[in-house]
Amino acid sequence: MKGSVVHTPASSSGGHTRHASTKATLAATLRPHWVYAMAVGSEIGWGAFILPYDWLRSSGIGGIICGFVIATLLVLVIGLNYGEAIRALPQTGGGILFAISAVNRTAGFVVGWALTLGYAGIVALNASAMTLIFRLVTPGLLTHIKLYSVAGWDVYLPEVAVAIAFIAVFAYLNIRGFSFSGRFQFICVVVLLVAVAVLCVSVGYSSRSLSGVHIALFPNDTSHFAAIFGIVAIAPWAYVGFDSLPQLAGEFDFSPRKARGLLVTGIVSASLVYVVMSLVSSLSMGNDLDRFASEAWPTGSAVSGLVGGFGLVLMVCAVTAGVVTGLNGFTASASRVLYTMGTISMISPRFAAVDAKYRTPKFAIFFVAAVCAISPWFGRAALTWVVDMTSVGIAVAYLSASFFRFRLSRGDELRGVSGVHASRGGEILGILGCAISIFFMLLLLVPGMPGALGVPSLIALGVWVCVGIAVHSAYHTKMAKIPDKDIFDQAS
Repeated sequence: MKGSVVHTPASSSGGHTRHASTKATLAATLRPHWVYAMAVGSEIGWGAFILPYDWLRSSGIGGIICGFVIATLLVLVIGLNYGEAIRALPQTGGGILFAISAVNRTAGFVVGWALTLGYAGIVALNASAMTLIFRLVTPGLLTHIKLYSVAGWDVYLPEVAVAIAFIAVFAYLNIRGFSFSGRFQFICVVVLLVAVAVLCVSVGYSSRSLSGVHIALFPNDTSHFAAIFGIVAIAPWAYVGFDSLPQLAGEFDFSPRKARGLLVTGIVSASLVYVVMSLVSSLSMGNDLDRFASEAWPTGSAVSGLVGGFGLVLMVCAVTAGVVTGLNGFTASASRVLYTMGTISMISPRFAAVDAKYRTPKFAIFFVAAVCAISPWFGRAALTWVVDMTSVGIAVAYLSASFFRFRLSRGDELRGVSGVHASRGGEILGILGCAISIFFMLLLLVPGMPGALGVPSLIALGVWVCVGIAVHSAYHTKMAKIPDKDIFDQAS
């Protein structure tokens, strides 16, 4: 491939395949504030600005706040486990390597396959969210040349073109490397956080006229348990993004010991944004939620009605920043997962191709962009079926990292890990993390639970599992020939 270096397998004297050189070629340019921006920008997407109206109807502001407080505490446990895991194995594609180290290579493939789906699915969703922003802000601009309808969603050619264009732009940014995309991510996250802060102050000040209105904490037709845990159930989806840090750890230009602090601050920052935007929505709408039922963007309409055009501009800036940082961050994360899987022959070694100039996983980035470029043709409604079930895959990765932390803290000898990391407190956090991960999966998979997946999402999950089994069967023999020292060649 012109402009890239493809590292193909070379036989060693022992008949094994070595891929150690491929990982060393990635450029270690990620600075701490860029990593923080990668986490926060990935965690906060269009949902923080579009979904509060739905959350208020189903959970009320009391359920939202309680739900996010519980979710934050649960996810912080996972984040602490990730932080310690990164210290022990600061490598690209860490999520996969944690599973290989603590369990086996098949577990590593399961985690890699799950993360690929989770990250690529959210890239596609964010691309479609850009067209949704156009529908909300400039109605009719792109909704012409209708192609067809999928699951009740009309697909228009201009919207497809815009979504594909954004996917292509962020693929290009990622090929340029973190020295370019990292700065972009940080600037956008600053814009997002400033816009949210100004919105909070503006709406808080303007809502004094609603001081006599009593806002109900919980919906009358929903139990407090269902209201709260309906929010907790979306935690794997709402917070997905902080777990991108271990996938990028091989490109840190700082000590991996700082990862834990970056993870914690990223999770807390995202939680505050979700809660603040829900409060902004609640204060803007009062109790008369039905008044906004016919609005394309209820929160945007409510804020602009209370604060004026300035509020709507802030909302557009914030949601746009959230969407583009998601596109950027998840393109990076998905490509690093595929790159790592390629270096150890879980999938084709072509995914280990590294651009000669920018030292980025060029083929993996191209692949993510190409797959995601298919999604706009199916419409947003069908895409949500796929994205809904990606939370299961993210929960699987949480479980893997927590189990790694448990074994690490117990003092077990783990492949690729040097030194002693025994810690009674770490053992407890590892066990708690495993329990929380399983709890998240139960919320999604058990019928009748607040976050239970619908039939289309379960079918999509089944298809992805079947494809994964086929891929694993095709590459299992090649993967088994690679010695541990080549898999963990960057272990600290």
